[in-house]
Amino acid sequence: MQAELEQLLVLQDRQQKIKQIQTEIKNLPLQRQNLEVQLAGNVAALAALKHKAQHLEMDRKRLELDAGTRQESISRLKTQQYETRKNDEFRAMGNEIERYEKEIRLIEDQELELMDQAEKLKVEVSAEEKKASGSRESIARQMADLEEKGKTLDARLTELTVERTELAGKIDEDLLGRFERLFGSKGDAAIVALDHEVCTGCHMKVTTQTAHRVKNGKEIVSCEQCGRILYAA
Repeated sequence: MQAELEQLLVLQDRQQKIKQIQTEIKNLPLQRQNLEVQLAGNVAALAALKHKAQHLEMDRKRLELDAGTRQESISRLKTQQYETRKNDEFRAMGNEIERYEKEIRLIEDQELELMDQAEKLKVEVSAEEKKASGSRESIARQMADLEEKGKTLDARLTELTVERTELAGKIDEDLLGRFERLFGSKGDAAIVALDHEVCTGCHMKVTTQTAHRVKNGKEIVSCEQCGRILYAA
């Protein structure tokens, strides 16, 4: 009976490794998705900064156009001043010129503020581009690593599956069926050690009689609490 327990332990080891690899393979798409999300986030952050820079440039050009329009109005009014012979019209046009000049100074102040913002943003864009470039390279390497890992896991899974099939073929069908049902229901181990009369699967103490039967090693003995197959530690 000891030989059957040893076979079950080897089979369980292979089955646990298969389960672990299957979990790793299942998680690969999620890891790829996380990398893609990270890359998309970097691209979006850079695009947002560039979009902001474009808007600042558009606002600056608009202010430049507004200043130019007022400057044209000033030139026209000055020409009209020279042509008029009426003092009240001359003064009115002078007031208009003064108003436009004041507006131009305000516009120029706004332009300077936008230019200052644009310069700071230019530094941010440059830093973000450098960051995005490094991130793209890093993500590309990680993607390649995941691809290689997937191939390695697939190969190892095939190898273990073949080995597991060969091992299962050497075990009594009834015992194998019992083992597989336990493995499927417990999710971790179907056969566990009995340590100081305690089942290491459910951590409950078994009866003295059960402990004695396990130590004898002449039969397949199960834990009264969880049903797992026991072997002497």
